[in-house]
Amino acid sequence: MDSKTLARIGAVVFVAIAVTATAIEMTRKGDRQNSPVTQAHSLREQDPLGAELARCSGMGEAGARDPSCLKTWAENRRRFLGEPAPTPAPTAPATLFPSAPADEPPGKIPPTIQAEPSRPEAR
Repeated sequence: MDSKTLARIGAVVFVAIAVTATAIEMTRKGDRQNSPVTQAHSLREQDPLGAELARCSGMGEAGARDPSCLKTWAENRRRFLGEPAPTPAPTAPATLFPSAPADEPPGKIPPTIQAEPSRPEAR
C-alpha cells in the first residue's frame, strides 16, 4: 500500500474513534452532577452574592446604574482582594475634645474662628 493511503486510513479511523467517544460522553447522565456548569449553578444557589452578581451581569448597562448592583460589586471586590469587612459607623457622634468643659448649652452653636483678611503687600 501507498504511504499516503495508509495515512488517510489512519486519520479516518482516528476521527471515527473521537466522534464515538464524544457521543458516548454526551449520553452519560450519571456524571452530570460533577460537571463545571452544574457546580456553578449550585454555588449560585448557596451564595446569595453569586446570585446577585449573575442578576446584575444579566442587566447589562443598566447594572452600572443600579445601587444594589454597585453594592454587590463592591462586596465582591472586597472579598476578592481579601480586605476586612468595613466597620459600621459609630451611632453617636465622636467628641473632638472630650476633656473640654461642657459650659455651653447643648443647642448653642459655638462661635467660629474667622481668618484675618489678607492685606496687599507694600513695595
